[in-house]
Amino acid sequence: MAGQAAHLFVLLAASALAFVSANDLNEGAVLLQFKSNLSGGEEALPGWVPNAAPCAGNQTTWAGLICLNGRVRGVHLEDKGLDGRLDVRHLGDLGGLRTLSFMRNKLEGPMPDISSLGALKAVYLSDNNFSGEIPEAVFAGTRSLKKVFLSRNRFSGPVPASLAALPKLLEVRLDHNEFVGQIPAFSQPALVKVDVSFNSLEGAIPERLSKMDSTLFLGNAGLCGAPLRVSCDHNVQNISGSSPVLTKLIHRSGLSGWLIGFLILICLVILLILLVVLSTARRRHPSAAIIHPSSNKTDHAAADEAEKLEQGMAASSAAPGGKKCGKESGEHGRLVFVQEGRERFELHDLLQASAEVLGSGNFGASYKATLSYRAVVVKRFKEMNGVGREDFNEHMRRLGRLSHPNILPLVAYYYKKEEKLLVSDFVANGSVAHILHGNRGSGLQPLDWPTRLKIVKGVARGLAYLHDELSVLSVPHGHLKSSNVLLNENFEPLLADYALAPVMNATTASQLMVAYKSPEVAEIGHPSTKSDLWSLGILILEVLTGKFPSNFLHKGKAGGTDLAAWVSSMTQEERSSEVFDGDMKSGAEGQGEMYTLLKIGLDCCEENVGKRPDMREALQRIEQLNEGV
Repeated sequence: MAGQAAHLFVLLAASALAFVSANDLNEGAVLLQFKSNLSGGEEALPGWVPNAAPCAGNQTTWAGLICLNGRVRGVHLEDKGLDGRLDVRHLGDLGGLRTLSFMRNKLEGPMPDISSLGALKAVYLSDNNFSGEIPEAVFAGTRSLKKVFLSRNRFSGPVPASLAALPKLLEVRLDHNEFVGQIPAFSQPALVKVDVSFNSLEGAIPERLSKMDSTLFLGNAGLCGAPLRVSCDHNVQNISGSSPVLTKLIHRSGLSGWLIGFLILICLVILLILLVVLSTARRRHPSAAIIHPSSNKTDHAAADEAEKLEQGMAASSAAPGGKKCGKESGEHGRLVFVQEGRERFELHDLLQASAEVLGSGNFGASYKATLSYRAVVVKRFKEMNGVGREDFNEHMRRLGRLSHPNILPLVAYYYKKEEKLLVSDFVANGSVAHILHGNRGSGLQPLDWPTRLKIVKGVARGLAYLHDELSVLSVPHGHLKSSNVLLNENFEPLLADYALAPVMNATTASQLMVAYKSPEVAEIGHPSTKSDLWSLGILILEVLTGKFPSNFLHKGKAGGTDLAAWVSSMTQEERSSEVFDGDMKSGAEGQGEMYTLLKIGLDCCEENVGKRPDMREALQRIEQLNEGV
């Protein structure tokens, strides 16, 4: 009987394997059919061959794919030199498909028909030659879409109302096209950005978009209303930030939208040149390199790292045959930009910028480089050889597409086999760790309760966003701690150093990344969203108590939950009031909220993973708290 049962088990296992294999080959057949209809596909995709499965678990065996559990979840064929028309209807047979990206190719013709891709969450078609009106039916069946990037094409006609009706939209980029008519009524509560700049749109900007940045609406001769400084009572286009004289000139001359944009661009270029000339004239050492630390920075290790970085960058920037900034074919010695619409700069710009060393962390040194128009932070990573060049580039592009008010955007990166650089914007108020632990006795105002709760809420929102956006790859933040939470001028938190585990050396990640120090990682062997919850709980307790979690200092060891254990023991002894930071001012209403947040933090630090809340539950509980004083 036992033998028959074992035989039956073997048969069932073999059947399951046969099914998986057949499913993989079926997805391969779908992709090969798609490739056969793709102009330039044979040259761009030589590794897509018959009788081979495109996915092996979570790893792709065919270039340009994202895989999860043996299924194709994304087709990302960027910078492949593809041309002709794009037909994606065959891809509707990929039941797990969630993202499509064909950015920076030479594709043309009408908007691809994605109506049959009902589970699609993101479509990226920027920087091609698509043209014509977009039919309403294209978006009719794509109710799951969150991101639509159509920038820098030649689309015309009205913006489809069906696009504005998609319920889950987070970000829409329609800039630098030829759209006409009015902006449809976007009303999604989670919507972060709608960029319609440099089209030929007119009429009032919808109320839901009125609090977005005014630059998202520039270059449209007929738009009015907030956030532009143009009243809809007058048929005069006043480009936000322009002078009344320029506004009257534009109105009287009847200039077209594209010419207005061209004139404004010329003005901006002239202004930029003047700023550069003035900056150069004022600079005592015009050739000062990025890695010449300020004398008030006494981190000698960071200074040594800086000198090595300067030498490597200078050698790379001087290497012959380098390609232009932002082009991703090769990326030898060049910065690769992952943010659309950002000012471009080269390595030599960083080398010539005034700079200072910010510090030397677990992964390497950080530097602030002040360019003529903004300050950026350059982080050097020495232990990022976990994947090859192509996979590294793909992951950086994936991070570059993330967009949330509480996420620090990746601006650009630099790839060399020996080291990597990640570039992001400089954030004025430093980190939560610096504010909590570095300002004691400095005379600076400590954080009060409303500000601390504001920080925790922003961290939870950003973390929930990361979990949603990276759920396809099961990639957590992995390194959430107070020194990786930066504060802008309004003390809004920005998460940094997120989702780096896929490109880190496994040994280095296990030794240095915070998520590996959660109690359960020793058992499961890799970080997860639940280990992020543990990190969030520790951060909450740190913010409330003002105490630094010393378990973060134990390299390569699960440090336990020493801060959580201490807080837990104090609450069991009914001494909860003694755990709160004495510098945290709060009124009677705030006291009750503080105790509630303390309980949430302890729940997130549960050693039993099954008892921890999931991210959405934790966020919901935190959002219910009031910043009362």
